[in-house]
Amino acid sequence: MEINDILRSVRDGSLSPDEAERLIKYRPFDDLGYAMVDHHREIRQGIPEVIFCGGKTPAQVRGIVENMLAREAERILGTHASAEIFEQARLAAPNAAFHPAARVFTVGAGKTPKAGKILVAAAGTSDLPVAEEAAVTADFFGNGVERAYDVGVAGLHRLLSKLDAIGQADVIIVTAGMEGALASVIGGLTDMPVIAVPTSVGYGANFHGLSALLAMLNCCASGVGVVNIDNGFGAACLANRVIRMAEKFKRRS
Repeated sequence: MEINDILRSVRDGSLSPDEAERLIKYRPFDDLGYAMVDHHREIRQGIPEVIFCGGKTPAQVRGIVENMLAREAERILGTHASAEIFEQARLAAPNAAFHPAARVFTVGAGKTPKAGKILVAAAGTSDLPVAEEAAVTADFFGNGVERAYDVGVAGLHRLLSKLDAIGQADVIIVTAGMEGALASVIGGLTDMPVIAVPTSVGYGANFHGLSALLAMLNCCASGVGVVNIDNGFGAACLANRVIRMAEKFKRRS
């Protein structure tokens, strides 16, 4: 049943509004053979279908972008994208923008009014790819974003210069490799939610981010959540949900 048919059924009384909502939320998707593109994810989850480009060919990514545009998608986000993948995506969407530091491409970014303030903190310059993925993603979802980079605990005075930004943030995303201590320090400086992102940055005993992950899971500061290694995108998704939930409560009160 297409959306217009559903709406007609609601108007003539043959379908209840609750049943119509259920049908719209879980349909439709398009089967491209190599991908099943979910066009109603934003209705269910508040964010649109996102293309994880890792492991996909440039032609496959282009096909997904073409399909989403054919379904009148206004915004598209592709993560873990290479320059080659972006060039193919741009053939389908000439207004696409590439963010090389984040390995992300966007279509239609900036169309959403900004809500809340997310501070993205990076312990070191080597953590920037993950931090930028989080920052660009949060901005794409319609959040206000501020950055505090190279503020790791090896030079604690650098972090202390950002106390105003920490105090004004609604959610803080912390990316750190090595021993991952930055999340615990920032968690002790704020009463807002902190989302820690361990990165695979570090020497041999870092074990590709495992040491930072375990340190963040054992964080001594309260109220710190942890996402997967190098998962800046996932951190931004969680931060966006926190912001949206707060906005919803404000509207109800």
